[in-house]
Amino acid sequence: MTDPQPDAVSRFLDDLATRGHDPLLHGATGTMRLELIDGGDTQRWTITVDKGDLRVSQRNTRPDAVMTMQRSLFEGMVKGRVNATAALLRGVLVVEGDLGLVTAFARLLPGPPRSVTTFLQRQKELADR
Repeated sequence: MTDPQPDAVSRFLDDLATRGHDPLLHGATGTMRLELIDGGDTQRWTITVDKGDLRVSQRNTRPDAVMTMQRSLFEGMVKGRVNATAALLRGVLVVEGDLGLVTAFARLLPGPPRSVTTFLQRQKELADR
């Protein structure tokens, strides 16, 4: 029997762990804990950013910021179906600590599947005028 395919959350976190450096976070430094609630279980991930250099682990360290949410909500974020800012405003995403670090991290989350295409099409339309 083969192992099941990793889910979207696992793929996203694995990708972050192997990314090394991300220029979108060039100005960010700090440690964030991601708490994903799934029924009675809570998974905790530590994401450390040092001027764009990323490290992901499940070590328990003191964070500068904590993001707490249902795992299913985070899955929606990594699939581009849920906006982190909207989730925060609705109160389904709880943030403690350095909001700037959380905002920087949110840049790594994909937008809606059509958002990049739509943006690029709009830029072309503006250029053609």
